[in-house]
Amino acid sequence: MRSQRAAALSASILLTVALAGATPAHQQRLDLETPTIPELQREMNAGRLTSVELTGAYLSRIERLDGRLHAVITVNPDALAQARQSDQRRRERRLLGPMDGIPMLLKDNVGTGDRQPTTAGSLALRAAKPKDAFIVGRLRAGGAVLLGKANLSEWANFRSTQSASGWSAVGGQTANPYVLDRNPCGSSSGSGTAVAAQLAAVAIGTETDGSIVCPSGANALVGLKPTIGRVSRTGIVPISAAQDTAGPMTRNVTDTAVLLAAIHGADPADPPTRQAQNPADYTRFLDRGALRGARIGVWREGNVGVSNETDAVFDGAVAKLRELGATVVDPADLPGIGEVSGPEFTALLCEFKRDINAYLAATPGEHPRTLAGLIAFNRANAGREMPFFGQEVFEAAEATSDDAACAQARTTATTLARKAIDDTLRAHRLDAIIAPTGSPAWPTDVINGDHFVLGSSTPAAVSGYPSITVPAGFAFELPIGVSFIGARWSEPRLIGLAYAYEQATRVRKPPRFLPVAPLHSGVTTAPVRVGTAGGEPNGAAR
Repeated sequence: MRSQRAAALSASILLTVALAGATPAHQQRLDLETPTIPELQREMNAGRLTSVELTGAYLSRIERLDGRLHAVITVNPDALAQARQSDQRRRERRLLGPMDGIPMLLKDNVGTGDRQPTTAGSLALRAAKPKDAFIVGRLRAGGAVLLGKANLSEWANFRSTQSASGWSAVGGQTANPYVLDRNPCGSSSGSGTAVAAQLAAVAIGTETDGSIVCPSGANALVGLKPTIGRVSRTGIVPISAAQDTAGPMTRNVTDTAVLLAAIHGADPADPPTRQAQNPADYTRFLDRGALRGARIGVWREGNVGVSNETDAVFDGAVAKLRELGATVVDPADLPGIGEVSGPEFTALLCEFKRDINAYLAATPGEHPRTLAGLIAFNRANAGREMPFFGQEVFEAAEATSDDAACAQARTTATTLARKAIDDTLRAHRLDAIIAPTGSPAWPTDVINGDHFVLGSSTPAAVSGYPSITVPAGFAFELPIGVSFIGARWSEPRLIGLAYAYEQATRVRKPPRFLPVAPLHSGVTTAPVRVGTAGGEPNGAAR
């Protein structure tokens, strides 16, 4: 017997967005916000939906909305053909996996060897001819429909210290779909905006430090930054092999679990991936009761006291954890984490020069072959490439030498970040550490650049450990997320904790594409039942 939710889904599958290309006799209306990937699969298996219909709905929505959002750089001309192939496989009962027939977007630094360019947002790479990235091969093998490429902060936001997140010379400025004059955060800005605005079922983002979790938090999404080695980096335009990773960006934790399984795997060309023990199915860790008895530490230092709206949402989230049966250690701050950013940036400059030179040299097509060549290209095309901000990060990276000082900076940064997380987890016997993902989105300012208030991505990013952000509330219609940070390879546990929180709160709501923030509204968060909190007093540990 089907659950009430499944029955409701079958009824509501005729709601929300008109299909492209359907004849009047076959007009359907699809709910693109609510269904998870497993629910969409059940609808397709039952014959109530096809991949062609679902893909057509997303393509129609991209055509109708993306002129305001600038979230999609390229629409794949083969998307509908891939959907038709999936429908044929379904009729023949030879589906390739849980992603078969599911339309998704790739961030435009993820290589594809088909008719879709891979530009990293730069005009310099328009004629590059990369092969499929390893994860793209995994997705194709699983039958996913590749809708196209998502816009991004050009060069993954590693060109200028004065950049506006979400801007690229190829795609323009991505808007936040909740409030259009606000920033979507970067650099996976197009992936975040597109999934939030229902332009795709799910998307792939990449992160070096914050570029999955920040746009996910700013767009009321679930974003998972995996452990380094969980997901291959081969074929992805790099910043640093020490910190780069791809990961899922979705509207719910269930889809994150499905997509992670679709892209993880050992890659002979990416040695850290051979260390991972990857479960075949992460959905088995989706446990509504995962927070009962869990020990969660609260990282407050540097994250609270700088945004009243974020503080209110975060305090509500911590109270909710207690209500759900978690033992909360508050505070459980990260010793020495403030010392990480300096050596991290020093290391990234050296690593970028080394890794981007290697990528450019190995990529066929007509394009600059070195970082020095990119710098020269930008100078020669300054009117299009540098109308708002320069390339001082590129120039600083080009001036580095891959020497002992660079290696020492990487060792220092990684050691400090791992020690901060490991020592805190061990001292309080924690399952995870929670922190606000970021503040409400700031107004986009291409002249002066980003106005970051706070972000908690650095410990997981620099250590190479996993983190997952989940919607926690809104302030003036702008989303605010909370991040669960864990030990190396702890994705299964983090997915369970995030799912329990998500299912108990149901905070996410779709965007309304407001032109400006409505200043008459305030903070909203998940309700907490007074008198049901458990856990420990501040600072206590058992």
